[in-house]
Amino acid sequence: MSGEERPEPRRLTDAQTLRALAHPVRIALYEELAFGGGAMTATELGERIGETATTCSFHLRQLAKYGFVEEAGGGKGRARPWRLTSIGWDIPVAHDPEAQIAGDAVLRLSRQRAFARYQRWRETKAAHPRQWQGAADDSDYVTYLTPEELTQVKQELHAVLERFWDRREDPARRPPGALPVETLLLSYPIEPAQGGGGPGPPAPSPDGRFVPNEPD
Repeated sequence: MSGEERPEPRRLTDAQTLRALAHPVRIALYEELAFGGGAMTATELGERIGETATTCSFHLRQLAKYGFVEEAGGGKGRARPWRLTSIGWDIPVAHDPEAQIAGDAVLRLSRQRAFARYQRWRETKAAHPRQWQGAADDSDYVTYLTPEELTQVKQELHAVLERFWDRREDPARRPPGALPVETLLLSYPIEPAQGGGGPGPPAPSPDGRFVPNEPD
């Protein structure tokens, strides 16, 4: 493991930039460039996400317009490789309602894709070696914390995962048998704060289920 620190993710606060990212194809393209570990052409990306090269080219140009991707160079003709300008994003709590709505949309699309990958793992788990089945985790904790303590927990968990960051950038650092592993860290209060002036408890949906508030 290396002491190399992970570069700071891009901080997204502008409503227009967030709206530009809040599209299912653009989220998919961003993720493929992040997970794929290198530059790819619109054709290569289209094969991975199930879209045409023309569709991918359009959305890549839109992502480039807002600074998410750039041409990597080295292509021939129309086969132009693209790469991310930075890895990851940070969407802070917004005071601007439009930015808050757009940020929620980005997070919702991203989490939908992550949960779909989780569901695929559950459905195909039996086909994986027993060692991987045992190493994978599916845990749920409820703890009583203050906002300051929750912030500390979050920072410590991030620090553990960032110890392996250099392996994403440099395949030569990956030990034999290493696979890309997705870890979702979702932490949120499950009851409303008393007298905090925040959002109330989740509202029941028409069929009687409770719909949770979107996490920030």
